[in-house]
Amino acid sequence: MDNNKKISDISILIAEDEEKLLTSMVEYLQLFFTHVYAARNGASAYEIYQKEKPDIIVADIHMPRLDGLSMIEKIRKKDETTKIIITTAHSDKEKLLQAIELHLVKYLVKPVPSDKLKELLFSLVDELRKKNHLIYLKEGYYWNDQTHKLYQGEKEIVLKPREQKVLTLLCSKANQTVSSIDIYNTLYEDQPERDFSSNAITSLIKRIRRKLPRETLKSSYGVGYILVTK
Repeated sequence: MDNNKKISDISILIAEDEEKLLTSMVEYLQLFFTHVYAARNGASAYEIYQKEKPDIIVADIHMPRLDGLSMIEKIRKKDETTKIIITTAHSDKEKLLQAIELHLVKYLVKPVPSDKLKELLFSLVDELRKKNHLIYLKEGYYWNDQTHKLYQGEKEIVLKPREQKVLTLLCSKANQTVSSIDIYNTLYEDQPERDFSSNAITSLIKRIRRKLPRETLKSSYGVGYILVTK
């Protein structure tokens, strides 16, 4: 994962009633994530969840107005997919058993080391991205292999039909050599009688490279090209 770019496609909600701890967690996570929401009680957290639909929730068990487990129970009635991490100041076996039934990602005993939380969140980001059919390149670029669209952050990079067709092929075989002949056959699959032209491929690859980060689309000398992911 590229730590030089903030994660903008995955959002996080932090629900914690200790104000200083909440502030420090939010400030720390904002170093890595663009969208970080904060709530000091379970009722506010649930309202934010309904409005923002965060991908990941980190919630304390003991909160005013609505405790963490009750909040999660409300969420789980209709939502089994949001990633939820529960935190508590002490290990409570009875509550732990109850939490397990709520399909949580993790049960963490406070104080939670920052590096441990970061590692867990980053692993969830990778998991969510795979589920969302995203292939991550360099410098915040990514490819959606369902819609066959290229993005840099939240901005779509406009592709012409042939560029899109070639990138779809290259991304489907990321980090593998794709021969120039395979690229040509994909481009002109409706014209099987057409003679192979390396110049046509070279010209198209140059145009695609201008729309990608440097060193993303590499040549495999005499064979074809490799799309390099992070």
